[in-house]
Amino acid sequence: MTGTFPVTWPDRAAFCKKIGQSIMDVILHLGAHRTGTTTFQHYVRDHLGTLERNHIGFWGPGRTRKSVFPGLFHGMSPRARRRAEGRVRMLADRAEARGFEKLVVSDENMLGSCTTAFRNAMLYPAAGDRAARLAAAFGGRVSRVVLSIRAQDLWWASASALTAARGHSIHDTEKYAQIARGQRGWRAVITDLTCALPEADIRVMPFETFAGRPERMLREAVGLDLPGDSRMRWLNRSLTLTDLRGVLTERGEDPTVLPRGQGRWQPFTPAQAAALRERYADDLHWLAAGADGLATLTVDETRKRAGTSLPPAHMTEGQAHEQRQMAQHR
Repeated sequence: MTGTFPVTWPDRAAFCKKIGQSIMDVILHLGAHRTGTTTFQHYVRDHLGTLERNHIGFWGPGRTRKSVFPGLFHGMSPRARRRAEGRVRMLADRAEARGFEKLVVSDENMLGSCTTAFRNAMLYPAAGDRAARLAAAFGGRVSRVVLSIRAQDLWWASASALTAARGHSIHDTEKYAQIARGQRGWRAVITDLTCALPEADIRVMPFETFAGRPERMLREAVGLDLPGDSRMRWLNRSLTLTDLRGVLTERGEDPTVLPRGQGRWQPFTPAQAAALRERYADDLHWLAAGADGLATLTVDETRKRAGTSLPPAHMTEGQAHEQRQMAQHR
């Protein structure tokens, strides 16, 4: 639900900003899921040396989920949450002591999880509360937020394939009807983020325009120009219906719960998908019109039209393709 989320800034950050003293900026790359986040994180790791020479640090999911954020988001006691906030602040202080002027934190789970979205039949229902906890933990350092968004019918379809492949139940038709009837779109998510992070510069990047271009996302985050990904990776892509049936069969589950056919799984009816696309069009129109001053829509002038998928070269990359290639060489 959109609203105001109370945040208390630690004294040090507030004092430093008040007197104009420089402190390390934290840039949150929030994802969202299913918008090329894994590809972006691998690309950044390939260029860590360059980033560090430019005084830019990086925390990815391998670090945030193991040692930085545990206890920060879930229903812990106030004392445990304060300890988690203290740990985040301490680790940020250490990064600053290393000479980093900017710290990129990339983890799509900062917004929430796909399973929580399905449970509530809406996009990231707790995004504002989670962003407020991040704001408090980083102590006023968050200067920018980078968020990728995607057409809702394809976002939910991709999230369906992801959760099914990871062992979660296949949702019934009523769940998808409930999602299609819902009113929460990316505008509500963005509004929640701005309530929790009122001082942050929020940049929004449509997946349809920037898919497969992690270097462009990095430029948006920290203003650093690096070459594109020469390997043209598309990591953690959704499994096809054929591959998903194979996964269900291997788990001893009934593959016929999935529809017939090949290619991408689209769990919505044509009418439901059209309603979700219309909501996305409204979100993009709001962003293009200035988003009420809350966020900035990133525009790529080199592309005249937004595509519906990655370029053909990318279609031979990704998790499923790599698995097939490995199988052929066994």
